Amino acid sequence: MSGTDPGLPMTVPAPDLPARVRIHEVGARDGLQNEKSTVPTEVKAEFIRRLAGAGLTTIEATSFVHPKWVPQLADAEQLFPRVRELPADLPVLVPNERGLDRALALGARRVAVFASATESFAKANLNRTVDEALAMFKPVVTRAKAEGGHVRGYLSMCFGDPWEGPVPIPQVVRVCRALLDLGCDELSLGDTIGVATPGHVEALLAALDEADVPITSLGVHFHDTYGQALANTLAALRHGVTTVDASAGGLGGCPYAKSATGNLATEDLVWMLRGLGIDTGVDLGRLVATSTWMAGHLGRPSPSRTVRALSHEDAEGHEDHKEP
Repeated sequence: MSGTDPGLPMTVPAPDLPARVRIHEVGARDGLQNEKSTVPTEVKAEFIRRLAGAGLTTIEATSFVHPKWVPQLADAEQLFPRVRELPADLPVLVPNERGLDRALALGARRVAVFASATESFAKANLNRTVDEALAMFKPVVTRAKAEGGHVRGYLSMCFGDPWEGPVPIPQVVRVCRALLDLGCDELSLGDTIGVATPGHVEALLAALDEADVPITSLGVHFHDTYGQALANTLAALRHGVTTVDASAGGLGGCPYAKSATGNLATEDLVWMLRGLGIDTGVDLGRLVATSTWMAGHLGRPSPSRTVRALSHEDAEGHEDHKEP
């Protein structure tokens, strides 16, 4: 691995942790949708290609939302055909049946819907109540499954809401159960404003266990607003979670929650997992080079601690960013 001494971090396994973790990479969608300026389509495509080249096997490619709401992803029809043959799963976000139509027409078979555990965020994000949003998703999930697709259900505000404050655990469990009952294959528990702490994570996962929500159907999506993302991830891994959302270079936030800051950086996650002896299949050197390249296009350094620590010694990362 470039950018550090051989053999670092030292591998010291811990008990009761999974042997392998699947990283659900969200930088190309969740990360880039929050940029003030629009990233050119070919740069996005090359970003996804490089992420796949670094060994990431699930890369969320784009979102088929109306361009008015997320103009940074208005090029979904142009982007997806450029990357759909890559050797990776490329899920896309679909907000409604129209978005699903657009995604299916391009051959997408892994889609995601975006729900809320709180009424305030459901209103801000979807202009609907929680139950109205679930009703809107029902035909989306049903049709996607009928087409042989895989459906992920994002659930935001699982640990706290900027308008409502603490979110009762039974409230989160109810919406998780509802999404599974709609037919979602997988759920992503979102700490949208980054207020979760490890004990809270453990309590929610225990409550989901009691509600017969399979741990194998759960992923976690932590933001690092208060520096808790890695600690929260470790708590989830100890409970049996093996899918973790992360964003290359720590890109991203949430356009409808002003207090939300960046996602857990994929590089920081890989560094921790490598030290624990947990396999991810990711080449950290290539991933750091990719994030350094994208940071060059965005005109600012990566917020990832691991990228900053390693990239100053990685000449390839600096020379590379001038190309599309």
